[in-house]
Amino acid sequence: MGCALAPARAASYHPTSADRLDDTAGGRPEPPRRPRGGGVGRGRRRRPGKGVHAVETWLKRGAEPAEAARADAEVRQAVARILDDVARRGDAAVRELSARLDGWDRDDYRLTPSEVEGCLARLGRRDLDDIAFAQEQIRTFARYQREALRDLEVETLPGVVLGHKNIPVGSAGCYVPGGTYPMVASAHMSVVTAKVAGVGRVVTCAPPYRGAPAAAIVAAQHLAGADEIYCLGGVQAVAAMALGTQAIAPVDLLVGPGNAYVAEAKRQLFGRVGIDLLAGPTETLVIADETVDAELCATDLLGQAEHGPESPAVLLTTSEPLARATIAEVDRLLTILPTAAMARQAWERHGAVCVADSDAELVRIADRIASEHVQVMTRDPGYFLEHLRNYGALFLGPRTNVAYGDKVIGTNHTLPTRRAARYTGGLWVGKFLKTCTYQRVESDAASALVGGYCSRLCALEGFVGHAEQANIRVRRYGGRDVPYGGVVAAGETGPD
Repeated sequence: MGCALAPARAASYHPTSADRLDDTAGGRPEPPRRPRGGGVGRGRRRRPGKGVHAVETWLKRGAEPAEAARADAEVRQAVARILDDVARRGDAAVRELSARLDGWDRDDYRLTPSEVEGCLARLGRRDLDDIAFAQEQIRTFARYQREALRDLEVETLPGVVLGHKNIPVGSAGCYVPGGTYPMVASAHMSVVTAKVAGVGRVVTCAPPYRGAPAAAIVAAQHLAGADEIYCLGGVQAVAAMALGTQAIAPVDLLVGPGNAYVAEAKRQLFGRVGIDLLAGPTETLVIADETVDAELCATDLLGQAEHGPESPAVLLTTSEPLARATIAEVDRLLTILPTAAMARQAWERHGAVCVADSDAELVRIADRIASEHVQVMTRDPGYFLEHLRNYGALFLGPRTNVAYGDKVIGTNHTLPTRRAARYTGGLWVGKFLKTCTYQRVESDAASALVGGYCSRLCALEGFVGHAEQANIRVRRYGGRDVPYGGVVAAGETGPD
């Protein structure tokens, strides 16, 4: 889930010659080929031989990667300056940045209880009920996820007990984007999930909206259970939560989506604090075949493109007629969509349409793109559930869609972007937990047995001090005469 507006370029997918090489070269099993109906364009090349895929036909492409790379460098430099300023000057830097970038200045950015109540009072009962319903869906699913994470204790050898505990982080900072659109749902996704995980202190920041705290966001933050609510946005908010200022105590973990600047701030702050993932501008990828129509495909593409001009929207299909009809339908919808100014820029810069000859080819292309959202509207969505590996969240069948996941259905919308789905999933209750191991040795014989192996393995690596930690226990609990700095001989691992 990305922010509404990100000045830097997004990671549009622009296929290169390397993309056409066989994925199985990296050890990936090849999905079974499933030829599909629907035409293919002229000039389409079939599979020339084993190990090389048919070249997909791109009817529309996104921005060149080099253009995005130039913008990324500018973002990195700007973010580094802001982080350094906040680290040096604390609240003074935060206040100056907020005034300059957001036109927002006040003595204390933390909202008082009366201000929170005022925001609640400005919302109607229907709005509050809708927020409560959405939060309950997210809370319910997060609880099921939490229950699936069990503490563990096992006896792996006689007298040797190993285990792990799932321990919540002490504090979390939840960023809620809202400068262009008030992203109410992001408060549910982060604050509710943190509380289900058992985080003791949950801090949340959101930028002002039209010169004031966004009432709906504040209501969602409060109803979700936030302990501290700040009306503060952008890199300065993320820096304040991570580094701490005179007024804001630092947190242990930063979570939440944002624009390219917020994502870059989290990247640079990682190590000082933990982060959930790098969630930049929203991405969507629709996989469709001739069983659905162009109106549905175009609607789902533009539904995410309206986030902002840096949001990639990609259609992959086995039907060239559907591909061409969807392009035409996007053009038509852009004449009537109220948010067309945003969506048109995203479509023109980062929209892409590709025709492939089988579901297996669609899987390969989709896994290379590794999109944040992947919506599947085909004859057999289960095929893609089985074979797709790289995605933030999957939406199976025409009855669901990305907006359901964004706002209300219960899965989390803070998801990996810019191909990070290759190595991580999205925000979930487990991100707020540390799985920490422990060990216990309950008998003299067990300590001496393990100590003998440990002594020899430490000596193999040249760690004499490590070996002596084992040796002293073999002497005390195993009754063996091991010289200081020596090695326990095989068989000398326990009492007679």
